[in-house]
Amino acid sequence: MTSTNITLASKPTPNNLADGYLKFQLNQQTTAVLSMKHTQEAILVPVESITSMPNMPPCILGLMNWRSRIIWVVDLPKMLNLESLDYRLRQYNVIVIQVESLVLGLVVQEIKGTTKFIVDEIHSPIGQVTSSLVPYLCGCVVQQEEILLVLDAQAIVQSSILRSD
Repeated sequence: MTSTNITLASKPTPNNLADGYLKFQLNQQTTAVLSMKHTQEAILVPVESITSMPNMPPCILGLMNWRSRIIWVVDLPKMLNLESLDYRLRQYNVIVIQVESLVLGLVVQEIKGTTKFIVDEIHSPIGQVTSSLVPYLCGCVVQQEEILLVLDAQAIVQSSILRSD
């Protein structure tokens, strides 16, 4: 029996230590991720199934039925003061997130899939992004020469923009 030398790729990614994230486009220029811990589902929703409500902030698109629950749906790029979505769309890409008992639908431009990285790879967003984005971020990650914004689901659901009180 001959022995074979097996060489490992340099710096293997410890996938068992990495956290999972949902990757999506906020707008043409901005790619972001949300922790899978808070992500319930990523779905396509016909525009007609979202009921608009009067006297709401501009970023709130309305209400929708999700698994027999009524949840608020938010235009995430508009909430973050980024270029808004194209409203001629027939359907929205909605990411349903849950933080404790709060459930919210976030409309984004495009859902790209999932990715993994370790928390140590997240760097401070200060100086990298507009200061208005910083309260909604855990940080930034560089992956395959692309900067990903790591959004903070808790900061999004607790945003004063979404509160009417």
